[in-house]
Amino acid sequence: MSLSISALGGYDTFYPIYSAAPVNRVDAADRVGRDSRNIKTEPNDKVKKGECQTCAKRKYVDGSNEFNVSFKAPGHISPEDSAAKVMAHEQQHVANAIAEGSKPNKELISATVSLHTSVCPECGRTYVSGGNTHTVIRTTSDTSNPYAKLQQRMNRNFSAGLNFDKSA
Repeated sequence: MSLSISALGGYDTFYPIYSAAPVNRVDAADRVGRDSRNIKTEPNDKVKKGECQTCAKRKYVDGSNEFNVSFKAPGHISPEDSAAKVMAHEQQHVANAIAEGSKPNKELISATVSLHTSVCPECGRTYVSGGNTHTVIRTTSDTSNPYAKLQQRMNRNFSAGLNFDKSA
């Protein structure tokens, strides 16, 4: 039996109330062959399990310039394991950013990870096709350096009259 989730309640409720209701079974539609004739689909036809050729040949490789992360050489990941392994790989990039942000005069502002999903054109299986890690690291100025202090003073003096309010 299949279940669907639908929201009950109207706009006057603060939280929607959810309930599960059975869904009517839909019979399989006939497939169309190459010569436009219908191929009868039996209810007992099962989708074959296993990896298709496209999924079996799919390789993952890292495109970053960090040397201490996985998948520098192309490697295979099964569609079932792709989410966990790609997320673990992206967490290696986050760990590198945390290490970089803990250095003197550095501060890690943010690190975000995005996973990308795709659908296999051959078997229709959904898998994680890759990921991105975006980090923002701020370099703080060293106030003990006399040249940095002089540079800050020059920048302050240079930008003092750049903003002029004519209406005041």
